[in-house]
Amino acid sequence: MSERTTADLLGAAAAGDRGAWDTLVERHARLVWSIARGYGLSAADAADVSQTAWLRLVEHVGRLRDPQGLVAWLATTTRHECFRVMRRTGREVFAGEGDLDVETGDPTPETVVLDSERDRLLWAALGELPQRCQVLLRAMVCAEPPSYQELAAALGMPVGSIGPTRSRCLDQLKKRLRVREVAVGNTETGET
Repeated sequence: MSERTTADLLGAAAAGDRGAWDTLVERHARLVWSIARGYGLSAADAADVSQTAWLRLVEHVGRLRDPQGLVAWLATTTRHECFRVMRRTGREVFAGEGDLDVETGDPTPETVVLDSERDRLLWAALGELPQRCQVLLRAMVCAEPPSYQELAAALGMPVGSIGPTRSRCLDQLKKRLRVREVAVGNTETGET
């Protein structure tokens, strides 16, 4: 069976085809999720934002003028929902939810403490980056990251600038991590 186009899927979904909806969600769920998590929302808030974004698509599926603009429409809708949730909860910056994958096996207590400190420093440094960098870096470390085209649509930037922007964001993150590591080292040794 050949892969259906976005226009075909949207038309079928508007007509109530459950399989078309499932395919649309399968194709774009990672993008919606990565945007929501990229804004530093908790897993529960990100799930609510994702559900609301899909609900908005159900409400507007028959009115989308350009099926090829679906990715941009989903990205914009998801961002707007993120802002709504952030206003409601009073959150402005990423606070770190500690949702890194836990290592397999039984880590020693020392490993747990060191990993926790490393994660705390990483999330704090990531939270200091501009919002665009936070969203981009979080999206790119997903198990199945969105394509550059999806990222470009989600962030409102040209596809060709994603790689260089990612590089600059990583450089900023590394600098902030070095500063934090030095500060932690000075605190532990009693230096000021």
